[in-house]
Amino acid sequence: MMRKTTGEIKISPEILDQIKKSIKSLSDLGKKIKESSFRNTTEVLEIILASLIILEASDVHIEPEEEKTKIRARIDGMLHRVTFIENSLYSALASRIKLISGIKLNIKNRPQDGRFSIDVEEGQTIEIRSSTLPSEHGESIVMRVLNPKNLISIEELGLREDLLQIFNKQAKKPNGMIIITGPTGSGKTTTLYAFLKKAQSPEIKIITIEDPIEYHLSGISQTQTAPEQGYDFASGLKSLMRQDPDIILVGEIRDAETARITIQAALTGHFVLTTLHTNDTAGTIARLITLGASPSNIGPALNMVVAQRLVRKVCQKCGGLKAPSLEEKKKIKKGLAKIPANVKIPKITQIPEVKGCKYCNKSGYRGRVAISEALIMDAKMEKFILTNTSISAFKEEAVKQGMTTVYQDGLIKVLNGITTIEEIERVVGKK
Repeated sequence: MMRKTTGEIKISPEILDQIKKSIKSLSDLGKKIKESSFRNTTEVLEIILASLIILEASDVHIEPEEEKTKIRARIDGMLHRVTFIENSLYSALASRIKLISGIKLNIKNRPQDGRFSIDVEEGQTIEIRSSTLPSEHGESIVMRVLNPKNLISIEELGLREDLLQIFNKQAKKPNGMIIITGPTGSGKTTTLYAFLKKAQSPEIKIITIEDPIEYHLSGISQTQTAPEQGYDFASGLKSLMRQDPDIILVGEIRDAETARITIQAALTGHFVLTTLHTNDTAGTIARLITLGASPSNIGPALNMVVAQRLVRKVCQKCGGLKAPSLEEKKKIKKGLAKIPANVKIPKITQIPEVKGCKYCNKSGYRGRVAISEALIMDAKMEKFILTNTSISAFKEEAVKQGMTTVYQDGLIKVLNGITTIEEIERVVGKK
């Protein structure tokens, strides 16, 4: 059920070398596109894609308007305008993107999805997932960059020392289930694959069912859902169970049947990794109960629930440190008042300050890191699930048992000079 990447773009070493030297920011890219607009469409597309890979963008948006077409790029979760191009160039780019993505050229009145790959350098292939959507002035096109360098280990996730120890221990368990939760774009897939990398060995069989497959992993059997053919998460899981897997990765629990089968798999000797869309760890348990899972099965099946968000890191080129204000000190002290004794908290002496430079597109931030909370399922929590289904009660009990919240993890990263209070509050909200 794996859908093949349709087309391939090979970026010449000359263009790549030229771009590495001349493109240092999105404003540089905007100028380069305007300079290149008179060239052939393939070369313009190569310049856009190669530049976005170098600038570490996750998505490029090509949005036709009445008189011009807007190009925007998402870097570190935030959209930035790159430039405007003539609609004639947009039409040529749209046709080229659809052709190499395997998208039908003659269909413009309904959404379509496709994929293609970019051969950047010898041994380095990056896949692009493309999507078209009809809009008032043409088809809006979004291309997502699936860079294999995002496949990192648990040690590279930027976890606190105590949380790293928990993750490493949980990754080595022979059975049970780990659920990663958070909104779209919170890095759930990266964390799931980090667990897979830690658990992978020649002696075990790993099968995944995803929608879609984002990264192709060697030594692992990966399948992709195809609902139009009757192959969804629930039916796919039934088939996977007959393949004698040791570890199963399920892209997402979306319905009652998928929830039932994943829990059953975890209870019958399999190690299951999956995601669920909830706001926090406590909401995950409530969501499973809403989907019809029996509270008496949830506890024994679950090993750990991780809730996470991605926050931007202060730019290393222009960022500095400052003494926290009285209000900032008060926020930090209040937020970390009930932190577990085993969690190391730096002294409140200096916190990061953002400025802005060309390297970070004047945002003051460059790169992202996860802030996380982990609910460990133990005998006490198993009993608690049987007596209470309130999200607030789950949260309170988890904190009592030593869980550090996402907000607290964020504040610790502020004290470690990684991000700012403003960024934590933008992502998590004010407390």
